[in-house]
Amino acid sequence: MVAETMVVWDESLLGYDLGEHPLDPVRVELTMALARELGVLNRPGVRLVVPPPADDAALTRVHRADYLDAVRAAPYDPFFSGYGIGTADNPAFERMHEASALIAGATLTAAEAVWRGEVRRAVNIAGGLHHAMPGRAAGFCVYNDPAVAIARLLDLGAERVAYVDIDVHHGDGVQEIFYDDPRVLTVSIHETPLALFPGTGFPDETGGPGAPGSAVNLPLPPGVEDSAWLRAFHAVVPSVLRAFRPQILITQCGADSHRSDPLADLRLSVDGQRAAHIALRDLAEELCDGRWVATGGGGYALVEVVPRAWTHLLATVTGQPLDPATATPNAWRKLARKRRPGDEVPLRMTDGCDVAYRPWQPEGEPGSVDRAVLATRMAAFPLFGLDPHDPRD
Repeated sequence: MVAETMVVWDESLLGYDLGEHPLDPVRVELTMALARELGVLNRPGVRLVVPPPADDAALTRVHRADYLDAVRAAPYDPFFSGYGIGTADNPAFERMHEASALIAGATLTAAEAVWRGEVRRAVNIAGGLHHAMPGRAAGFCVYNDPAVAIARLLDLGAERVAYVDIDVHHGDGVQEIFYDDPRVLTVSIHETPLALFPGTGFPDETGGPGAPGSAVNLPLPPGVEDSAWLRAFHAVVPSVLRAFRPQILITQCGADSHRSDPLADLRLSVDGQRAAHIALRDLAEELCDGRWVATGGGGYALVEVVPRAWTHLLATVTGQPLDPATATPNAWRKLARKRRPGDEVPLRMTDGCDVAYRPWQPEGEPGSVDRAVLATRMAAFPLFGLDPHDPRD
């Protein structure tokens, strides 16, 4: 079995820069710097690969050709409007097409390498732009790199691709693109759409007429902490993945579920996010012979949270998870203070939180996260031949 891991990275990926905007590329820069200082990128068997941009043939497997034309033109036309571009969420920026195509190319490179057996796992921290739609930008996302990669896997002969999205926001773009394709299972665990963008991801969104069960959505109430989030995850995600039997696992690992994130209202810690990464790795090992492609995603606590969360992700993808008690290196702290003066710089890779959780039971307390779990299980589990009331399923 191939043991290598591919980390797709080049500083040019920082060119996806929306300006004065929550999605600041400094979060990616500081992640890679922290992972490098902690030796994660120098582990045996880790290959750093510079990606090529996705070409138009790859992008138009997901996006409309007129949309690509719009992305190319918008930064240079002061009167441009439409396609979701030029808004506060999705401002036009110089070389927008090139920067967006490079993000897509990085995830595409990762997926191809894993599918062809060149590596067992691969990661593009700069990726995870899951809100982009076939014909419009949305939610800070121009091209949908996970969807572009999944489409390529299907073209290469994949018959069962599972996509799991743990970003605090619903993975709406990927779901919409594959909603009618039974070869792709999209699973999203997110804050309730009643409280948060994009307003989709209800339990009854379970796939199109030709693909019942192709989508599973687990919306959680605001304020959910580590133990409840992990209970919900383990009550839904492993069961549907085991029933689907994926050949490869693609994950979007947004860090905006953290309690310090300014754009959302879940209450996870870095320790809880690390536990989720480990659970995803274990599912890939169990179900896909280890074939796992991980991407980043959202995350707007640029110094305090994202670099630590995604360094834990990089460590989990490349080998052994880091000890949560590990100190952040002095050189990284200096860089973080230089890049973001005034931001709190964490001293350790932990928030000091216990990630133990009580397994889900159908008689959970009314009004708790358990009711949200049951709603998802009731909507989705029968489509997989599973009993929504049986905790063994």
